Amino acid sequence: MSDSHEHKTDGGKPGSVPLTSEDAGSQALSDALRSSFVIVKIVLFGLLIIFLGSGFFQVGPQERVIILQFGKPKGVGEKALLMPGFHWAWPAPIDEIQRVPAAQIQIASSTVGWYATTPEMEAAHSEPPPGASLNPAIDGYTLTSDANIIHVRATLRYRITDPIGFHFEFRNAKDFVTNALNNALFYASSRFTVDDVLTRKKVAFRETVGKRLDEIIEGQRLGIVVEQLDVDPIPPRQLQAKFNEVLQASVKRDDGLNKARSYENEVLSKARAGADSRLNSAQSERNRTVQLVSAEAKKFSDLLPEYQRNPELFTQWRQMETIQRVMANAQEKFFVRSREDGKPVELRLQLNREPQKPGTHAP
Repeated sequence: MSDSHEHKTDGGKPGSVPLTSEDAGSQALSDALRSSFVIVKIVLFGLLIIFLGSGFFQVGPQERVIILQFGKPKGVGEKALLMPGFHWAWPAPIDEIQRVPAAQIQIASSTVGWYATTPEMEAAHSEPPPGASLNPAIDGYTLTSDANIIHVRATLRYRITDPIGFHFEFRNAKDFVTNALNNALFYASSRFTVDDVLTRKKVAFRETVGKRLDEIIEGQRLGIVVEQLDVDPIPPRQLQAKFNEVLQASVKRDDGLNKARSYENEVLSKARAGADSRLNSAQSERNRTVQLVSAEAKKFSDLLPEYQRNPELFTQWRQMETIQRVMANAQEKFFVRSREDGKPVELRLQLNREPQKPGTHAP
């Protein structure tokens, strides 16, 4: 009978309920899920470690790093810049790392005033020959103050001094730097004549470009400092031969002017030397004459009291002194006594001709 019937398990033991196929599947699924959860936890833990570990980064010696947290810089001013070394930040999309080449030299080039070419063509010397005239669609140029055309290009090497302003206050700061360089080239070209740009005032032209560039950098607060500026102006290639002729004429003119100035300096130097020599001689003669007159005046002043005491004796003494001086230099001396009657003495000297030397006569 059914009420008194005993249930048996698979082993035939009484009192146990046999498992159905559905219960066995549920048990297997439960065990599989339990094992899967353990694997998922291990995987999630590993992913978390990888996620957090990916936030470590290194800042190079010539760069700075700005961390943007949800699009805004972390920190204000210099505190927002991370120095060289190892750092950590939340991985994206929480934090974003912006690397700034603070110490590296940046380069900006301006070719708005240059003809159509490429660096590869210039390096290989394979530039196409110039056409009959400039093509404004592809050839760049600038206008000088005397309405002439020149080609000019520039290369700027600069360093970033305000990384935050340079990267976040401009959409593309490098384009602003290039535009500032273009502006400086056009500005400087309009302030010089073509001859000044290409010959006489090349240095002044480059300095004008640099000064204008500094004004724009300061006015727009680009946050950079100029390290080196190279400016290369040339005449249009279609007129290169004519400009060379003008340059040669200018060189000859400058050479002639230099020679003329050298000759002028030589003549002026000789004239100044002669004038100085004459002035020195005149000054020496003047000093000698003044000293001689002063000595004579002093001698006269010293003898005047003697004359005033006894004029006759002074006169005789001076006569005797003069006679002694004269007699000391005379080779022959004649003494003539005065006549007793007071009349003048007549002195006659017979001077004979020099006797002729005996000649040599032929026999």
